[in-house]
Amino acid sequence: MTKLEYTFKTDTLFKMLFVKHPDLLKQLVSELLKIPLKNIDQFEITNPEMPPESLGDKFCRLDINMIVDGQRVSLEIQVRNEGDYPSRVLFQWAKIYSSALPSGKDYIDLPRTVVISIINFPLFSCKEFHSEF
Repeated sequence: MTKLEYTFKTDTLFKMLFVKHPDLLKQLVSELLKIPLKNIDQFEITNPEMPPESLGDKFCRLDINMIVDGQRVSLEIQVRNEGDYPSRVLFQWAKIYSSALPSGKDYIDLPRTVVISIINFPLFSCKEFHSEF
């Protein structure tokens, strides 16, 4: 049996699939955020590109950032536990959240900001497969 060299745990393939097929991404987000698919009016991938930072380098920021009905949504896949995921994902959330407020707007205008993490390692010592915070 031939072992696959790449799977959809490979972040580049994961992003390629969902950027090339945004209808699949929209369905996934609909399920995860419990928004009926037919109720999603606005759906925009705000970072569809995957350029490397320099020639020959792999692009390292492969999360998918979206605007879904006015709320900011980031979908991240993480295969390896590098020990800093909670801090890293909170930092990324804070950047997305704080960048959503144009100058002169009130803080009350900040949109709901969600990070969906699909990880390939246990993060918490619980038996649940899915956690929400």
